[in-house]
Amino acid sequence: MLYFSKLRIFFVSVISLFFILVTSSNLFKFDNDLLNKKINLGLDLQGGSYLLLEIDNSPVIEQKLQNLSTTVRNHFKEKNIRVINLRISNQKLYFSVEDQFKQKVLDEFNNENSNINPYYSRFKSHQLEIVEIDDVFNVNFSKQGIIELKTSSQDQALEIVRRRIDEIGTNEPNILKRGNDRILVELPGLDDPMRIKSLLGKTANLTFRFVSNSNEDSFGVEKLKYVDSSEETNVSKRIILSGDNLLDAQPRMNNETNETVVSFTLDRVGAKRFGKATSTGIGKQLAIVLDGKIISAPVIRDTIASGSGQISGGFTFQSATDLALLLRSGALPAPLNIIEERTVGPDLGQDSINAGIIALIIGFVLVILFIFIKYKIFGLITNITLIINLFLLVGILTIFEATLTLPGIAGIILTVGMAVDANVLIFERIKEELKNEKNNLIAFDSGYTKSRTAILDANITTLLAAIILFFMGSGPIKGFSLTLGIGIFTTLFSVYFIARLLTVIYVSKNKEKQGLI
Repeated sequence: MLYFSKLRIFFVSVISLFFILVTSSNLFKFDNDLLNKKINLGLDLQGGSYLLLEIDNSPVIEQKLQNLSTTVRNHFKEKNIRVINLRISNQKLYFSVEDQFKQKVLDEFNNENSNINPYYSRFKSHQLEIVEIDDVFNVNFSKQGIIELKTSSQDQALEIVRRRIDEIGTNEPNILKRGNDRILVELPGLDDPMRIKSLLGKTANLTFRFVSNSNEDSFGVEKLKYVDSSEETNVSKRIILSGDNLLDAQPRMNNETNETVVSFTLDRVGAKRFGKATSTGIGKQLAIVLDGKIISAPVIRDTIASGSGQISGGFTFQSATDLALLLRSGALPAPLNIIEERTVGPDLGQDSINAGIIALIIGFVLVILFIFIKYKIFGLITNITLIINLFLLVGILTIFEATLTLPGIAGIILTVGMAVDANVLIFERIKEELKNEKNNLIAFDSGYTKSRTAILDANITTLLAAIILFFMGSGPIKGFSLTLGIGIFTTLFSVYFIARLLTVIYVSKNKEKQGLI
């Protein structure tokens, strides 16, 4: 029958009041942690930057092949097989051996238990392919190997990008994978996009190497430029220390020279290597190289065994802060290229908010007027339910501190329409029941009961569509499907608990009255 127990009335009232209070936290500040939550505005509402980054995996492949070439040479040297003309070109490793050793080389590469390279175990079916063409072995990464390298680079790059952005303190960044070599970065409310682009565009590959004036360096030398000039100098290819050995880096003010420096601390292994290098290299210049350019090349005056030091290079405090941030977050596994960039200004974001609010108000007012004119007092009950339904929906989004976007507002507007549709189905069914049933209580109860199947079917199919959109879609589609999905649950609750409760109260007091609806 059309009846609500006191416990159910209490339950509905408490839930409604709670979400009304939570929703109001977006307008007022409370001391309670639960009630001090707010909905975050998306990029299209508060402005900010959108960056699509693409990972350049060519250096990664080259580095892997460089490591493999060293391993190949050492491995076959131990087996008394001389490797001839070992070289890398076009992302392939080429080498030759004498005819009597060719089959042995193939067997070594195709043997899963071979220690030809511990990083490429079972490479025959996974990472590496080897063929012999014109007496020359060609080794390259297989399609599966390329996919694994890209996935690994993307995972590492994603984590480092997240660290760099978190260090800056950007509010609610959205950092997502796109394919297997792209990363999407959305930064709502960002007021300095150039700084972010500069930080994300740097690999931050830090090395310490000796300046070498001799071409007889056993490791080889290369010419590198200084960051702040076109001057070049010869630097040894031997890496004394890399950024992997850094524990911390912070901007500091050098009291003696009154210049801004970056102070760094090394781990135990790095401190040991640094101490040994500075003890044997007193009088030499130690080049500090970042992304292939020399920051500074101080002369070593004494042994540095403390595991800490300073990097100077005419920094401003901002550039020193950014360099320290890059070093703390770690080097990217591969360079990142910005292939798409959009910036939404705060004025445009505010225009979007105003347009969304106006659309919501217009739609809501038209629906309220139509329902009230059509169903009179029950239209008023529906309108009250719609308002509470919005409080429920916004309250849930507030509790989870969800990010609201323009498509999310569209989902809220659609929720209003679906809530009205459910009430229309119920009231029209009640009208049909009143034609054959004179008892108002029975007619209203039958109307709610017999319309339930149609309402559930409509909402369940919409919910399934929302779930598919959420898992298969991205960005704005997810925002739309999330608010729509939550709106379906709040609609069913408001229709079958709140609206029905108000209907029970009114019908119970007017059960003898004819023409209620």
